[in-house]
This record gives sequence, structure tokens and C-alpha cells, in this order.
Amino acid sequence: MLARLLFLLAVPVLAHTAPMGPEDARHLLNRTGFGANPREIAEYARLERAEAVERLLSQTHGRAVTSAPDWVNEPITPLRALRNASPEERRAFVEREIRRGFELRAWWIAEMLATPSPLTERMTLFWHNHFVSSQQKVRHARLMYEQNVLLRHHATGNFGTLLHAVAKDPAMVIYLDSVSNRKGRPNENFARELMELFTLGMGHYTEQDVREAARAFTGWSLDPETAEFRFRPALHDDGPKTVLGRTGRLGGEAVLDLLLEEEATAEFLVAKLWREFVSPDPDAAEVRRIAARFRTARYDIKVALRELLRSDAFWALENRATLVKSPVDLVVGTMRTLDIAVGDTLVLALAVAGLGQNLFSPPNVKGWPGGEAWIGSSTLLARKQLAERVFRAEDAPVPAPMGRALTDAGFARVRGFGRLGEEARARFLRGLGEIRFDDKRWLSLFPDAPTRADIQRVLAARAPVHPIAADANPRELVRHIALDPAYQLK
Repeated sequence: MLARLLFLLAVPVLAHTAPMGPEDARHLLNRTGFGANPREIAEYARLERAEAVERLLSQTHGRAVTSAPDWVNEPITPLRALRNASPEERRAFVEREIRRGFELRAWWIAEMLATPSPLTERMTLFWHNHFVSSQQKVRHARLMYEQNVLLRHHATGNFGTLLHAVAKDPAMVIYLDSVSNRKGRPNENFARELMELFTLGMGHYTEQDVREAARAFTGWSLDPETAEFRFRPALHDDGPKTVLGRTGRLGGEAVLDLLLEEEATAEFLVAKLWREFVSPDPDAAEVRRIAARFRTARYDIKVALRELLRSDAFWALENRATLVKSPVDLVVGTMRTLDIAVGDTLVLALAVAGLGQNLFSPPNVKGWPGGEAWIGSSTLLARKQLAERVFRAEDAPVPAPMGRALTDAGFARVRGFGRLGEEARARFLRGLGEIRFDDKRWLSLFPDAPTRADIQRVLAARAPVHPIAADANPRELVRHIALDPAYQLK
């Protein structure tokens, strides 16, 4: 009883005490996960808003439920061996890692489909696009897998702990060139992105701060045989440094702590979380309020999420249907919402990549820009083609242009390895042809016989743009909404 009382005192009470209903439930589940089917929406509809948020936060976890590929436990090819490899050995290595990259993407998509905590995977994806690394530069798929494990472990934990861990993560050490950062020849890449993209944001540091911070991280390197993090004191500049106005014989750990002390760091993170969960335009006053609580809680990520998800802005009608679905939202969300079984998840990984979100390979250090950038003439057509395929008659073949549109864009890198590219394309077309929407099974997920309004409420964040025929049957209704521009929003 005492523990329950302390919990209630610690969590602010909202004015909303009635069950939130299906529309609010769909809004919450779609913003914090990847789609929700009618049964899940009905379950959450019975909860109060605050109760629903607490349930989501309490169900997060730090480990994937989907078994990873066997090769994640194999030792990596030593970095030194790669430098001395013959052209044939290098080609074999590259082909193997590309193949493993396919498997890795399929594994993560499978986890997004199977997870009992979609919020965990959404936050893992959020941090993947915050602490950006790319397999194209890192090369070793196992290191990308280990970074993904790291991000999931801390996804809703403590940002300070996550920041320190990522700074030593081997994939990050390679991606931002920390391995070449040494006394007398500092490399500024990590220090610059640390300040601009990971913590403070533009305008809250100087070029001198970057140069001095780079010196603090000298000696942060990797073991050439195992690719595990190693600090090399002989390569570290232990002289006095001044970062953000503080002077001392600062090392990397001290610089990270200095950045966490800055108000700008909490505000930068909260504004980014706002754009992820609430609306494209953060409310400056609300960002400052939530950031203050975030810092007071010593960067407990759940505190920031709780404040965002319980804010009036999150539930405001004017902020609904204002976020464009990312390719992952669209593809994985469609499978989850329509309860579609997927045999080969590489199909979805390739579809997501073709729509512009190639997992484990963001376009640059800033990651995917998101928002309206997801919608272009080519991707909009591919989005529509994908939706059409889900509802296509059983014997209809996958159109060749669709196969090209959904594979070429995301996997241009494998064109030099024609066999791999053709294997991926064939597997994609075969798997896509096996995806089927079972309307009878889906309709059975509703607690009662659904009305047109019930179906529309599950599928869309706003009314469809195009009118729906009055005599449309449930399957036709679902297809119409999935092809409507409103379906692209959440």
C-alpha cells in the first residue's frame, strides 16, 4: 500500500479520468509503436490516458525477443587482416557482410513485428537515427548488430549512461573516426557530431570547444584483433583543455559529463522527442518545462516520455495526423494493423529500404530527416504500389516496376555484386507474392461487428481525402483507406 501511495504521489495526475476510447487509443498506440490492430485498440480504449501511458512505459524491456542470426557470436575478421588482404579476400569479405546486412535488416524487422513492446523498438529506432552509424563505413555487420543491442538496452533507460556507452561503441568509434584520433593529430569528427547532433545542437558551442574536446578523446580506439574498445594512454593528450568554459586535464568521460550538465542538451533532446511523438513544431515553453524535469531526473528517458505523452499537446486534435509515416511506420505498421502474417521479413526490409529508410545505413551522419522528406514523387508511387499489392487478387503477379522501385533505391550499393542483387530481388518478389490480407480474420479482432466508422477509426488518423462508395464492403473499405493520402499520416 505504501509503495502504491508513493507511486501515485510521484506521477502527476491528469484531469482525464474517464476511459479514453478507441480514437485516443489508436492515436497513442500508433504514435508510440508501429500500428495497432483492432483488438489492441479495444484493450487500451478501456484505460484512462495516464493509465495507458504508464502501461506502455512499464512494458518496455532491454532485450530482443527474436533470435539473432548465428553469426553474431562469431569473431570478426580482424581489422589488421583486412588491411593486408588480397583483392579476392576483400571481395569475399564484402559479399559476406552485404549478405549478413540483409539478414540483420530482416531480423530487426522481425523484432518490430513480434515485440510485445513496440515502444521499445520505436525508441531503438529513434536512437539509431540519433547516434548514427552506417554499415557502409563500419563494414562489419556484427558491430552494427552490437550497436543495435546497445541502443535497445538503454532505449528507455538513462540518456547519460547511453551517451557514455555509445561514445565507446566500436561501430561509432569506426564511423566517426575515433580510431585515428591521437595526440598531436586530433581528429575532430566525433567531438563535432557529439556536440552538434548528440547533445547541445547548433549554436551552443564554438569551434574552439570542438578542437579542445577532440583532444580529450585522443586515445579512444579499438583492439585491432577483436574490435573491442581500448583506451591507449600513449596516444592520449593529457594536457590542459578548456571546453564550454571549464578548464582542466579533461579526458573524454569528463567532456561527456560537462555536456550533460548543459541545459541546452536536455532541451535539444526533448525538442527532438517532441518531433518524434507530438508534432513537427515543438512548443518552446513546453520543451523548456519538460527538459527541466528531464535534467532533474538525471536524464531518465521515461521521465521525458511520460511528460510528452501526458501533455495536452500530445492529445490535442490539432496535432493529430500531422506526422508523416516513415517507411518503417508504413510497412511494419500496415502488417501489424491488418494482422498480416509475414513469412520472409527480408521482404519488408527491402520494401522499407526502397522507400528511403535503409536500416543500418542512414544517408549521412545527420540521419534521415523525416517529416515531409519521406514523401517524394517516386516514393509516393512506391508507397501506393505496396498498398495495392497487399490487396491484390491471389493470382496477380507482382509488377516488375514495383520490384525495381522497392529494391533499387535502397540497395544501389550491391549493384557491383550482381548475383547478390538478383538473389535479393528474387527473394523479395517471391516473398511479397506470399503476403495476404485475411479480411475475415482481421474483422474477427473487433470486439463487436464493426461499423464503417469503426474500421476507419482503426486505420486512419483523419477522414479519408477521397469519398468512399456507400455500398463498399469491409475489404473494399480497408483497401480504399489504405490507398488514401490520409493513410500516410499518423
